[in-house]
Amino acid sequence: MLIDCDSLGKTYHMGDTAVHAVRGVDLRIDTGSYVAIMGPSGSGKSTLMNLIGCLDTPSAGTYRLVGRDVGTLDDDELAGIRNAEIGFVFQGFHLLPRATAQQNVELPLIYAGAADRERTARAERALVSVGLADRAGHRPNQLSGGQRQRVAIARALVNEPSLLLADEPTGNLDSRTGAEILDLLDDLHGRGLSIIMVTHESDVAARAQRVVRLHDGRIAYDGPPGG
Repeated sequence: MLIDCDSLGKTYHMGDTAVHAVRGVDLRIDTGSYVAIMGPSGSGKSTLMNLIGCLDTPSAGTYRLVGRDVGTLDDDELAGIRNAEIGFVFQGFHLLPRATAQQNVELPLIYAGAADRERTARAERALVSVGLADRAGHRPNQLSGGQRQRVAIARALVNEPSLLLADEPTGNLDSRTGAEILDLLDDLHGRGLSIIMVTHESDVAARAQRVVRLHDGRIAYDGPPGG
């Protein structure tokens, strides 16, 4: 089991007001799954993504990632499990503008303490896996939007994570380039990678095997796309 959530909840306190962003979510996701999380603004999908990504901790219930209870981890342990188990891909790419593609991909390995030679070899393999071996020396402003997202995906893959967590991965791309990125995600899933993708677009969610729709912090639907 990759993800096991029981009665998961997250409440934010704003002055005297309690905002229940996620309410009693039960969610189980097996290794090798491809799941899309959908919902309107305010539905709790971003909060749930932050909980799944160990960027936040639950207020109620339990969340186990690859068997570890995230709610019991301190900040250093959370950072460690994020770096080891989760690769993040964001709508805005989040690349360092003055670093080359190769250097951007190597960043998680620097945090992990990998040796120089190992960093170089693994980053090269990751760039090959996304079809960008010939752009390793280019900086982000020398790359197209689709190429920048491929660099971001290579960076997410370089630590060989258990889970790729993609937040609106095609949001800043035109439809043709977005389709190319979704094709790449399909290919990575076909190679055995577990993917959770947050999106508000039904056609993007249709690429997944399973769709989870949230409403007011609760799961309103959990099943195949189009249901």
